[in-house]
Amino acid sequence: MKRILLPTDFSKDAWNAIEYALHFFKEEKCTFYILNTYTPAFYRVDYLMGGPAMSAIPDVGVDISLEGLENTLKRIEEQYNNPNHTFEILSSFNTLPDEVHDISERKKLDMVVMGTQGASGAKEFFLGSNTVHVIRKAVVPVLAVPQTYEYKEIKNMLMPTGYETKYKPNELKPLVDTVKRFKATLHVVHALEDYNLTDLQKDSKEHLKDIFKTLPDVIFRDSTGEYMPNIVHSYIDKNNIGLVAMMNRKHTFLEQLLLKHHVDVVGYHCQVPFLVLPDTSELPK
Repeated sequence: MKRILLPTDFSKDAWNAIEYALHFFKEEKCTFYILNTYTPAFYRVDYLMGGPAMSAIPDVGVDISLEGLENTLKRIEEQYNNPNHTFEILSSFNTLPDEVHDISERKKLDMVVMGTQGASGAKEFFLGSNTVHVIRKAVVPVLAVPQTYEYKEIKNMLMPTGYETKYKPNELKPLVDTVKRFKATLHVVHALEDYNLTDLQKDSKEHLKDIFKTLPDVIFRDSTGEYMPNIVHSYIDKNNIGLVAMMNRKHTFLEQLLLKHHVDVVGYHCQVPFLVLPDTSELPK
């Protein structure tokens, strides 16, 4: 049984991500943890001593959080009656990135599914600040769902790569499993900065082919006439891509996206769901 975390701030964006997750895992037996994090308007002494449980004065944040979670669960049960799915609500006085990190280890999560829109609501940003911070701290895959994106059958998935390093099979297992489950075609695309791959890149590419050898249909593209990040944007449009997957390695294209949010710098909007795989080599020992 898979364990999936669904963070929510009770916004339309968060609900859209929840709906997407319920469709995405429709045929899978799952436990979904619906999480809301909150902080009080100001920090009182009793909070510093032990949080709301130690407070003699009821905090409105707790009540709002729990009521919102109960309403969300009721809405799911009314609209999505799937015997494969069970649910648990979690309310926490914490920041979202820290709580997601803690729950991931405590609950042995398989994935986090969340919306991409930030609190600012600014469409010119690639990802909302909460999403960025969750991805940076995540020790499990994070599936970011764009605002208003409706679930549709996934026939093609895209993995942009620079072949900088050799991926580990366990790092890519969530992607491999997803490709197999949807019987999709995986497109592995590299935008050449030079006309030819280096020997190191060629070696990494062959290693990647070996990892993906069990997949029914994999397409490797090395020459596209475009460069990162434009290649991602245009390839999605031209090839009916339903999911983009990327490794969260330091100093890579993804890291540049997370560091430079403005569209004038990034040149790429998150048009389709975006699966970020954690770099296991950088996880705590």
